[in-house]
Amino acid sequence: MNVNVVSAQSALPLSKEKVERLVQTFLKWKCVEVDEVAIHFVDKEEISHLHDLYFNDPSPTDCISFPIDDPMEEGYVVLGEIFVCPEVALEYVAKKGGDPYEEVLLYIVHGLLHLLGFDDQNPEDIRIMRGEEKSAINYFREHDILLSK
Repeated sequence: MNVNVVSAQSALPLSKEKVERLVQTFLKWKCVEVDEVAIHFVDKEEISHLHDLYFNDPSPTDCISFPIDDPMEEGYVVLGEIFVCPEVALEYVAKKGGDPYEEVLLYIVHGLLHLLGFDDQNPEDIRIMRGEEKSAINYFREHDILLSK
C-alpha cells in the first residue's frame, strides 16, 4: 500500500515513516486492503481555507477527510485524502493538556475512520466514532506505534 505523506507545515515535526507505519497498521488492523491513501499536514491558513471551501466554515479545524474510492471496489483503490492541522493540536494541548503527537495521531485515526464510512453527525454516530478512536489509540499504545520520538 502506498501512503503519501505530505507536510506543508512547520509547527510540529513529524516522521513520514512513522505516519506511513501508523496508517498501514491501522488499515491492516481494520482488515482493509487499499492501494493508496494520502495524509497532508497543513497549517491553520490552509485548513481554514479548505474548511471554508468545502464546508462553508472559515474556522480552523483539526482534520478534513475526502473519501475517494470505496475500499470494497475492484481494481486500484485510492481510499482518500486526509488533511491534518498540527497547529490545532498544539493549541488544543496548550489549553487542555496532553501530548501533541498523540493528538495528531487521534486526528489521523479520526480521518481514516471517516474514509472508512464512519460518521459523527448525530449522538449515536459520535458514540460509535469515539469508541473506534479509543480502540485504535489503545491498539497503537499496546504495540508502541506512536508518532512521538
